[in-house]
Amino acid sequence: MTKTQPSSITTFFMWISKFLFGDFEREEFKKFVRLGAIFGLFIGSYWTLRVLKNAFFCAMVGGKALATAKIVSLFCLLPLVMIYTRLLERNSREKMLSILPAIYGILTLLFSALIYFVHGWGSTNIGNACAVSAASSPWYYHILAYAFYVFVESYGSLMVALFWAFLSEITMPESAKKGFPLVVALGQVGSIFGPVVIARIPGWIGHPTIAPAVLITGFATLIIIPAIRSFLNSTPKHLTSSYGGAAAKHSEEEPGFFEGLLLLLKHGYLLGILFSVFAFEFISTIIDFNFQNAAFAQLGNTPAYHAYLGDYGGYVNAATLLCLLLGVSNITRILGVSVALACVPLAIGGALFGFLSFTSLNVLLWLMVGSKAINYALNGPTMKQLYIPTTNDTRFKAQAWIETFGSRGSKSSASILNKLPGWVGEAFYLTMCNYIGFALVGIWFAVAVYLGRTHHRALKENKVVC
Repeated sequence: MTKTQPSSITTFFMWISKFLFGDFEREEFKKFVRLGAIFGLFIGSYWTLRVLKNAFFCAMVGGKALATAKIVSLFCLLPLVMIYTRLLERNSREKMLSILPAIYGILTLLFSALIYFVHGWGSTNIGNACAVSAASSPWYYHILAYAFYVFVESYGSLMVALFWAFLSEITMPESAKKGFPLVVALGQVGSIFGPVVIARIPGWIGHPTIAPAVLITGFATLIIIPAIRSFLNSTPKHLTSSYGGAAAKHSEEEPGFFEGLLLLLKHGYLLGILFSVFAFEFISTIIDFNFQNAAFAQLGNTPAYHAYLGDYGGYVNAATLLCLLLGVSNITRILGVSVALACVPLAIGGALFGFLSFTSLNVLLWLMVGSKAINYALNGPTMKQLYIPTTNDTRFKAQAWIETFGSRGSKSSASILNKLPGWVGEAFYLTMCNYIGFALVGIWFAVAVYLGRTHHRALKENKVVC
């Protein structure tokens, strides 16, 4: 009886998944369920840190410095990506899935201790109702706030990129169409639980800092290590094979710090992926910056502000899960990668129009929720499939540069634009958002079609793009 019960449960969930994502074989389904649980640890930890990072930075330095922090983080990430590339050269992919979580887990625990103890160094209490200004807070508050900000940005770039590079390496194209959305859907459990529950723990226990929540995310990151080992030991070898076989194993580039960057600059396909990431994050950052400032101006540095940002993170991931449960991933599976990729710039263009037309906090909230949900539920899993017909070096090294500088570079560029209201006025700022934003949407649409067609042709001819 104990043997048949789990089998019956698996069969039931496979039956549900057939309508939402596609028809899985039993072991194939188990593979993606395990990966979904691991992704929940990755993305749940990141989303918790992401919410805490913004609230902590605003409290320690001031909300107006967020744009500067995004620019600073871009330059700080360059040496980190170079170190990550060198680690990839010296270690196997499986070993990297132990090394990187160990590094980030230990550093997260260290930050939790620093945040806890720094609370007693100065006179400013981050639980106070008044916002901290950049002029009045102690210098070491600034150092800790910027360091934590850069750390969380690098977590989102390198940790998540490593997971998806590994997943695209061990998944065949047809399996990815149904499996990647399932992984994202299961991962949303972690990304909802983290911001909504873990981020609120300091308030529930009456702690004046975010240290307890950061501590929990540190342990969650370390749990990734045994989870990956368990996955590799329990998954059949034929379900961890790579597309393209030996042809996809290595590029012809010489090993080095800039190998991923050189791969990126040499191939239009990779530049197209970079632009797609850049366009979404650029437009999203403009809306998000105004949303964050509107929330901070209305709620101040209060527990209500922290809770509001936590709710925002929960709403985004709940909306993402809802989109996946409603079968949005079937657009990719049935209509193809090109159609799925082309739908996203149209949706983000609608969000940009809403931002330029309305200014209320709640409208900005739901614009952010909707645009990010579409990106995570449809664009994200589809974009990751673009890496399947590429070499291993492209998946791991070039993807890290794309995720870091496509995403963080766009945020830094948008942050420069977000400084315009203080220099030239609100009206000119909105005009520039209009012209630049819709120009990006138009180019993005054409690039999406190109990427989809190139991906389809490579799979049809059983070739590697780059």
